[in-house]
Amino acid sequence: MNYAQFETMGTFAPEHLIAGNAKLLDGRQFTIALGQVLPAGSLLGKITEVGALTNQCVLSTATATDGSQAPIGILAQAVDTTNIPTSAMVYVRGDFRTDAVSFGIGHTAATLMDSLREIGIILI
Repeated sequence: MNYAQFETMGTFAPEHLIAGNAKLLDGRQFTIALGQVLPAGSLLGKITEVGALTNQCVLSTATATDGSQAPIGILAQAVDTTNIPTSAMVYVRGDFRTDAVSFGIGHTAATLMDSLREIGIILI
């Protein structure tokens, strides 16, 4: 299946999220924690505090205290984990359109620009 087929099917439209050289993208599979409906482009943090959800990703918020307050990547596809956690592709490096990224409470492009750049995520 080629890129045009994906675009036509409407299942994945990377041109709306990716803002630079696609060869720089690096994505990994992560488990997205139960109880979330997240659009592609959501800025995720990984829960690192020991507990039932350890190593699962949630929408990163500045007020979190479980480790997820530190963003680790950008969700590549929309997910609905209302009923069950699911595995999804998360970009951990690349250039992204700022206006296509969904920030959690307390996070903005301005407050995260430098820290995201340090982990290889560039907002343009």
